Amino acid sequence: MSLKFGTDGVRGVANVELTPELALLLGRSAARVLGGERWYIGRDTRRSGTLLVAALAAGLASEGVEVVDLGVLPTPGVAYASASAECPAAMVSASHNPFGDNGIKLFAAGGLKLSDEVEEALESELRVLGVGGDAHQRPAGADVGTMVFDDGAMARYRERLTSDVLEGRDLAGMRIVVDTANGAASPLAVPVLTELGVVVTAIHDNPDGININEACGSTHPGDLQAAVVAAGADLGLAFDGDADRVLAVDAQGKLVDGDEIIGICAVDRHQRGRLAHDTVVVTVMSNLGFRQGMAVRGIEVVDTAVGDRYVLEELDRGGFTLGGEQSGHVIFRDLASTGDGLLTGLNLADVVKRSGRPLHELAAATMTRLPQVLVNVRTERRDPHLTEKVAPQVQAAEAELGDSGRVLLRASGTEPLIRVMVEAPTEEKARAVADTLADAVRAAGV
Repeated sequence: MSLKFGTDGVRGVANVELTPELALLLGRSAARVLGGERWYIGRDTRRSGTLLVAALAAGLASEGVEVVDLGVLPTPGVAYASASAECPAAMVSASHNPFGDNGIKLFAAGGLKLSDEVEEALESELRVLGVGGDAHQRPAGADVGTMVFDDGAMARYRERLTSDVLEGRDLAGMRIVVDTANGAASPLAVPVLTELGVVVTAIHDNPDGININEACGSTHPGDLQAAVVAAGADLGLAFDGDADRVLAVDAQGKLVDGDEIIGICAVDRHQRGRLAHDTVVVTVMSNLGFRQGMAVRGIEVVDTAVGDRYVLEELDRGGFTLGGEQSGHVIFRDLASTGDGLLTGLNLADVVKRSGRPLHELAAATMTRLPQVLVNVRTERRDPHLTEKVAPQVQAAEAELGDSGRVLLRASGTEPLIRVMVEAPTEEKARAVADTLADAVRAAGV
């Protein structure tokens, strides 16, 4: 039995690829590699969640761990519990994936995502267990672990959001529409915002186990865009299934993505002297317009590989406090150890209220988005050197675009794909350059 971590834990079709047998062995492996006498486990609203929580908990308990079941809770709520108690944790969720999928995200003690080295150690340990090569003596008798339930985790997380994040300020008078994707934010978004004085309208907030992310949430914001306009709201917030990311909608119904959210919050913090080292951390996928907008304001941009855990690593390495991804994973490192959709939404709404400016005006003042074209080129096999083979064509494209555009080629970590991304002053120019590079990749991959 084998396992391979992706950019955010393990995912697959529940009970087919991500089976209870695999979850049990992962629990045993995690207990051995990460240690800890107590572990927290949370989940989103998928029907398969209880199945996988039970299996994962059994694996942990078989290694002598006390497992605390937190029930349905956003991923950042699980991370907050982990950080508060300084113990490891796991979240059973496939984030924005369809309900039939599920996944397991692991946190080291302190609510921190795992490094590549730790994930490799977990993969190795699981391979040993999967082939029956385990010589380790299991706990027995009174040393066997157990499972207990904690129904207060959501209340503690809610208290954290309403009491600390806005430093005593509120959002009284604001009108906000939320789309909770029938996911983990469903029990929380309305109470949190209402307590802060917001007039809230909620859509897609009635999970039934199978409707999570179904034509809703951050991957399908159309309903939210229409609802914001119809309600005459100040803004809308679209969460994904486990609520660790958020996209916004302005009063005109226009989508405001992670780049713009990070930019708005970075400028606000910079103006208030609250942006550590006047630096923000983003991935290589962030738009060139974001970088240009930050440069004009004297804010330095540091790039990382794709994945919010790499953003977090760079935040901690440099002592920075704000970073994230275009997809809406935003990390306020002085407030949390991971991306948090609710926390991000509160910070964004706070900037709108304090500035007295509508969201669309703040977004427009922060950055001008350059057209971005992404082409996925499927190859016959995974070739880690394929991008090197087209280096001359990439250099020619970069010379052609100059400072007005950007080129990025990267290999998929899981599929035989080369992702070609081009940004240029016009959609037509970006498309033409991307198509030329895609043809070069296809020719080199033959």
